[in-house]
Amino acid sequence: MVLYGEGDMEPAAVNAGLNRRLSAALDDMESGGVLKKLQHILGQQGPVVELEGYGPTVNLCSNNYLGLCNRPEVVEAVRDGAAKYGAGTSSVRFICGTFDIHRALEDRIADFLETEAALTFTSCWNANEGLFAPLLGPEDALISDELNHASIIDGVRLCKADRHIYRHMDVGSLEDVLKQTSGARHRLVVTDGVFSMEGEIAPLPDIRGLCDRYDAILAVDDSHATGVLGDTGRGTPEHFGMHGEIDIITSTLGKALGGMAGGFIASSRAVIDYLTQRSRTQLFTNAIAPHSASGALAAIDVLESHPELVGRLRDNTAYFRRELTALGYAPIEGDTPIVPVIIGETAAAIELSTRLLDEGVFVIGFGFPVVPHGEARIRCQISAGHDTAQLDLALAALQKVGSSLGVI
Repeated sequence: MVLYGEGDMEPAAVNAGLNRRLSAALDDMESGGVLKKLQHILGQQGPVVELEGYGPTVNLCSNNYLGLCNRPEVVEAVRDGAAKYGAGTSSVRFICGTFDIHRALEDRIADFLETEAALTFTSCWNANEGLFAPLLGPEDALISDELNHASIIDGVRLCKADRHIYRHMDVGSLEDVLKQTSGARHRLVVTDGVFSMEGEIAPLPDIRGLCDRYDAILAVDDSHATGVLGDTGRGTPEHFGMHGEIDIITSTLGKALGGMAGGFIASSRAVIDYLTQRSRTQLFTNAIAPHSASGALAAIDVLESHPELVGRLRDNTAYFRRELTALGYAPIEGDTPIVPVIIGETAAAIELSTRLLDEGVFVIGFGFPVVPHGEARIRCQISAGHDTAQLDLALAALQKVGSSLGVI
């Protein structure tokens, strides 16, 4: 046998039939104007970014809600963490991947969210995928909002519980499912706190009331609310004055909390300790990089020391929503910094976002399969880091491009 590199032979190509099929599908996407193209940022994430091929561009599509991605204290903490702990853990937690910084971060998260304990994962996607299967079995019922995030959907698929879907934010539909599942050992209701494509806030008081009435567990993915909602950024529970009333919270370090690679589950000590023993995405994946944990700790410190960032985010969002509506756009109503505008077809949303790039504004068009057919949109996301001049530049571009395309 001649191994590759020892002779003139080259490695076999990927199956030709597969390549032909995929290439044809990609050609169809491009000809239909729906092919996604990656944009490359040359430098740090921020309210204005240096975008390859476009130069300085107002950034309206980042989850950097508090502007902490390039906050000096956070960046310095990342540097210090890398210097102290090295590049990574090279191990899963239960072998030799648990560093003291992981414990410090988990204790800090639990304290911040007023839960007994917390457990970090490499992403909130992994947290959601690793949550349900260890806790529930065939004798249980898992009940999910129909527009929950894809990571929740995948986590539900991995679970052997009896699975049910209720209509989006429809408490009547949820109650019907709770009645239908009265024979289950446990019933777990899961919802996004803020729905990422709509910017809507789940009606947690009503859902909590139903869970109490029917003895169900409530889990909330608060990824787009942590650092965003509530007077001090503690998310949808604080927004509704429901401190300590959510049984399980999942969220991310990758959005408002500095954009770090990582996610977490916060809950009771029993839930967290059991997940440490049984969650497959915890057991078979390296721990989050120590420098990410260091940066996330610093981000929480900044948030707690500067709650005015949450107020600035709220003010910027209100200003942008008001002025966007005055231009003739009809964003989905809401109070979150996610400001979606339904355009219709995917190609039209992508064309709008492409034309906006030419005007110095970075905002992405979303279409199927991220959102349903016919509901393609641009999703503007506001940050506390934006100033009024930057928002006005974006609004002027939206007026110009929207008028030329007949959107407004």
